[in-house]
Amino acid sequence: MKTTRLLGFAILTLLVVNICVYPLFAKAPTTPKILFTSAREGNRDVYIMNPDGSEQVNLTQHPATDQGAVWSLTGEQILFISDRGGVRDLYLMDADGSNVRRVFKRKAKINRSEPSWASDGKQIAYDNLDWGGPEYGVHIAILGEQDVEHIAIGSGPSWSPDGTEIACSVSSPQGAQLTFINLRTRAREQPLPKKSLLWQHDPSWSAVGARLAFSGNKHPIPAILDRELHNAWRDKQAIFIVNRDGTGLQRLVDEAGEEAWAPAISPNGEQVLYTQQINNQTHIFKVDVNSGVRTQLTHIGFPRFGNFGGDWFDPAYALPVAPQPHLLTTTWGNMKKS
Repeated sequence: MKTTRLLGFAILTLLVVNICVYPLFAKAPTTPKILFTSAREGNRDVYIMNPDGSEQVNLTQHPATDQGAVWSLTGEQILFISDRGGVRDLYLMDADGSNVRRVFKRKAKINRSEPSWASDGKQIAYDNLDWGGPEYGVHIAILGEQDVEHIAIGSGPSWSPDGTEIACSVSSPQGAQLTFINLRTRAREQPLPKKSLLWQHDPSWSAVGARLAFSGNKHPIPAILDRELHNAWRDKQAIFIVNRDGTGLQRLVDEAGEEAWAPAISPNGEQVLYTQQINNQTHIFKVDVNSGVRTQLTHIGFPRFGNFGGDWFDPAYALPVAPQPHLLTTTWGNMKKS
């Protein structure tokens, strides 16, 4: 009888822990979906749509600013940014927009931004927008814990599908470079030379791990006082795709027209979302990597921040949440022995 009670208690404990970390009834989409941000209803909200732009639905429907949503690797949860607590912070919700909760118990003092999931479903990376302060840059954390680690003075982290490294943009007085940080050794690699692109921003990793999309600009940005020249060169920002080792650099969206930004590569690496202003409205486009054909996905918009961003989920590429031994400091054998 005592054994039965202990067993029941253990099962109940596991259920409670599971509910706290991964909602038991959260369901992933059964077809490919895209998350994006739109201000079409008066303020920024997180929306969902099909890859062809159909069935655009507001998930957050909140008077606060909600934006920058990204899928968990299983598609069951969404990580996004909201200022509903007064400061831009990280929040979680289920795939249907329900069960919204703050990631960290302690309220943020400085805006958090640009979140990215690890493939184990338990770790996240994000930006801390402490401009000029000691905490500015890329941080990593474990969901459900309050401790965070500052790993780079940079922005736009994107966690690799195998969980071993993070791609981000690391700034210097001469520009910003696509940088890969090994999470075991903290060693850094910058495969693209500065002379090819002075500014390399917002990396987005395909689920297959072979290629990344990013935004780039080959022109030096002059002093902010020369505003006319500054704006002219800023608008030359284009969208590129590159292999993980720095080979195969390909421009997908050229410099002609307005600035292109916020790239998001599809899980299979064959299509890339990006944001661009057209007819004084900001919209989301999709470009095919092989054919170069581009498709406009949103049509209801406003200047600059009408529709922007994007993140893909495809159940065919959904990853199971599993421990990653190469990132753990305690092995199962040691736990069993103790």
